[in-house]
Amino acid sequence: MTGKIAKWLGVLLLLAVAGFFVFAPGMAERDMNVIDGGPLLEISDEARELHASLTIVDLHSDTLLWKRDMTDRTDRGHMDLPRLIEGNVALQVFSSVSKVPAGQNYEGNSADARDSITLLSIGQLQPISTWFSPYERSSWHASRLLRAANAAPDALHMVRSVEEIDAVLDARNSTGRPIAAMFSVEGLHNLEGDATNLQRLYDSGMRMAGITHFFDNELAGSMHGEEKGGLTGFGSEMVREMEALGIIVDIAHCSHQCVADVLSMARRPVISSHGGVQASCAENRNLTDDEIRGVAATGGVIGVGYFEGAVCDISPASIVAAMRHITDLVGVQHVALGSDYDGTVTVRFDTSQVVQVTQGLLDDGFNEAEIRAIMGLNALRVIRAGIAPMEEAA
Repeated sequence: MTGKIAKWLGVLLLLAVAGFFVFAPGMAERDMNVIDGGPLLEISDEARELHASLTIVDLHSDTLLWKRDMTDRTDRGHMDLPRLIEGNVALQVFSSVSKVPAGQNYEGNSADARDSITLLSIGQLQPISTWFSPYERSSWHASRLLRAANAAPDALHMVRSVEEIDAVLDARNSTGRPIAAMFSVEGLHNLEGDATNLQRLYDSGMRMAGITHFFDNELAGSMHGEEKGGLTGFGSEMVREMEALGIIVDIAHCSHQCVADVLSMARRPVISSHGGVQASCAENRNLTDDEIRGVAATGGVIGVGYFEGAVCDISPASIVAAMRHITDLVGVQHVALGSDYDGTVTVRFDTSQVVQVTQGLLDDGFNEAEIRAIMGLNALRVIRAGIAPMEEAA
């Protein structure tokens, strides 16, 4: 009898372990990527017609972090290929999140804190090489994006050059296909201190990179780190190399000193891919007016997020309020979209409903040309300038 009990306990343990790997990642995502169900704008015929004619670019999504097939519609998260098509998105930047300190917060995180992505990598049964290496995680994310594009060749194209972007935009039709997918990373801690990994990530498709994420790293201080310092010597070297290769420099999550250092040395347009502005939401990650002017001086853009940390109140009106402040301060040509979808955030609407932003812009008095610029043309201009060969960009 004892042997039979032990046998069945073993079976139950195996089933529990299997259940964890099957169900836990999806349960975690449902809890972390939320649509709050709050009030939405009533969409006018004018907004629907205009939205259908826009070239829409979103500068930041963390969808690659989660264990699901992005080519299929899912009942969780904020973004997948069917919803991108419904939202009429033309180019989506997909970011790799490779390290997150447990208990992350906006005020101060240790680079040595327990890493939440380690558990996620193991729980999702990713390749063993990704379990303890931020570089390998980003490489894995790049391969996931390429596999998704290969699985849906009529609908999703991974793009690495201006020519590939233009080819996708030229091929887009009334069905909202194909969509251009560009790979970025959130924090260059994934270089693991090795400059040669920048070239390796470039070769895998990376065309945009945030300097820091939620902690200080070998390149610079984070707004959410302990020291919050500026660029290190290694960081300055990597910024120069990024510009030379054609990798857009993203200052989202950078400390104020890091932002100042990047802006002072930039030779190409700089992006803040997802965030907000202090004037409308006084969160530490958001840009001051002087920083907004600095980004504008490089010819860059600020991608306004849809989440509480970026705009405080996640209504469409609050998103547009941040866009209005940037427009009034430095001009409409420096405003873009940076949703942060699937980035463990709560939002009001998913990517299939991004017409909410179009309606909000109309309600705020933006004209058609300004809306076209904000919804995508500004971001396209900066992406083209940032990934072109250095001599062409000059």
